[in-house]
Amino acid sequence: MRCFDVFNGDADGIISLVMLRRAEPRDAVLVTGRKRDIKLLDRVDARAGDHLTVLDISMLSNMDALTRILSAGASVFYADHHKSGDIPDHPNLEAVIHTAPEVCTAVLIDQIQNGSYREWAITAAFGDNFPAMAKRLAKTVSDKGNNLPLAELERLGMLINYNGYGGSEADLLFHPAELYRQLAPYDTPMDFLSAKRDVFEALDAGFNTDMATVECSDVIDETPKGLILGLADSAASRRASGTYGNQLAQDFPNRAHAILTAQDGGYLVSIRAPLSNRRGADDLALQFETGGGRSAAAGINHLSNNDLERFVKAFRNAF
Repeated sequence: MRCFDVFNGDADGIISLVMLRRAEPRDAVLVTGRKRDIKLLDRVDARAGDHLTVLDISMLSNMDALTRILSAGASVFYADHHKSGDIPDHPNLEAVIHTAPEVCTAVLIDQIQNGSYREWAITAAFGDNFPAMAKRLAKTVSDKGNNLPLAELERLGMLINYNGYGGSEADLLFHPAELYRQLAPYDTPMDFLSAKRDVFEALDAGFNTDMATVECSDVIDETPKGLILGLADSAASRRASGTYGNQLAQDFPNRAHAILTAQDGGYLVSIRAPLSNRRGADDLALQFETGGGRSAAAGINHLSNNDLERFVKAFRNAF
C-alpha cells in the first residue's frame, strides 16, 4: 500500500498534518505547494489499495480527481472547511467537512484527537486568522494549569501562513513540504521554537522585510464597506499580500478588503470578508475562472487587467 499526504501549504494544512502524524506516524508521499495550489489531487496517480490523507483543500475544486481516485480503489480520509459541493457517498471515503465561517481544519483534527495536540491547533487557528477561536482553545489548556506563550504561538502561526503566499513556489522562503518536515518532529510548537529557532527567525526576518512593501500600496477602490488595494509586481508583495489582508481584516472588522498584487499582466487577488460577517469571499472569487477559497477568505490566482472593472463591480455588489 502506498500512502499520500495531500495538504494545503498554509498554516492550517501543514499543522493539521503535523497533528495527525504525531499521533500516527506514517511513511507517505508529500503532495503540497503554495497556498493557492489547491487542485492537489490532480497530482496523485492512485491505484487500488492506496490511502490518501487530504487536508485543507476544497473538495469542490478537487471533485473530478477525488472521483477518479475512489474509482481506482484507493481509500481517502478528507478533512476540510472550504466549499465541498455534494460529498460522494462512497465506502472508501471518510469525510470530515465543516464549512462554518469560524472553523479551520486543524480544529477539526483537534476535535477528532480530543485535544491531544491542542497547542498546535491553537497555532494553526492564529495562522488562519481566527484569533478569537485560538484564544478560546488556549483557555481550555490554561484551565488545566498550563500557561501558553500565546504571543509566540500567534507569531509562529502567522509566519507559517505567510510562508505559503506567493505567485509561484519560487517566491516562497521555504517549500511547504520542507517547512512541514521542520515542524513534524515536535509534539508542541513550544518544542519546535526551542529546537529550531533559526527557522522561526528566518521566517520572521523575511516577513518584516516584506511587510515594508505594503506601505506603498495604491487605493484602487474605496467605499464605506470595502477597500481594494494594489501592490507592485514583486515576490515580496506576493508573499505579504495575504497576511496584509488578514491584518486589515482584524484592524477594520466591519469592512471587506481585497489586495491585488500585479503579476503576469494581471493580478494575484486576496479577498477578506468583514470579520463582523464572515461571508461572501468565496462566492465573489468563484465568479472568476481561477478563484476559490472559503466564505471568510478567498482568492483569485490570476485576474486579468481586462477583468479589473468587473471585479470592482462584483466586490461592491458582494459587500
